[in-house]
Amino acid sequence: MRLLLIEDDLILGNGVQAGLHGAGYAVDWVENAESGEHALNIESYELLILDLSLPGKDGLQLLHELRAAGNEMPVLILTARDAIADRVSGLDNGADDYLVKPFALDELNARLRALLRRRGGRATPCLRHAELELDPATHTLSLAGKAITLSAREFSVLQSLLENVGRVLSRSQLEESLYSWDETVESNAVEVHIHRLRKKLGKDLIKTLRGVGYLIEKINS
Repeated sequence: MRLLLIEDDLILGNGVQAGLHGAGYAVDWVENAESGEHALNIESYELLILDLSLPGKDGLQLLHELRAAGNEMPVLILTARDAIADRVSGLDNGADDYLVKPFALDELNARLRALLRRRGGRATPCLRHAELELDPATHTLSLAGKAITLSAREFSVLQSLLENVGRVLSRSQLEESLYSWDETVESNAVEVHIHRLRKKLGKDLIKTLRGVGYLIEKINS
């Protein structure tokens, strides 16, 4: 999952970016609304984490403009503004959630998982496909009840494919979900992750459509 963080506090921004990287997210971080607008125009994100007290354009104004333009991406406000009126204003202007600083990284991660589940139309926390069960909260995977160990990248690739069962994801789409701006991407990185997943989970789970991408097929009922 690729997220955009708009936060002008350097210490907090570094901490949140590092913490979310550790949780398996690709995170692009900018420090003002104008840079955030540019990022949103050139990249595709699953979710926006937005501070309100930004230099220049206020975060609430940016949120209002995004919603007015029809952008339905989930937005989590992360701010020191803790008054009830501020929370009401943020939610009424289109935010999907509101978290007050200081906060625990575990709570931020839980709120992100809930928002991404809802965006995908999924109520249950785990992803299941045949005998596979993947839990994003605990970063665990089991196959027929047996625990399978995956690297962080392998886990992210599999999660993306399981969240899009029946849909083909191109190599570039998978790369964008795995790597943020400041990370170097090897030309065959996705192919390597797919190869390792097939060795651990069987060669038939992930299909390749040559020249198009990868998918996990739906199970016929």
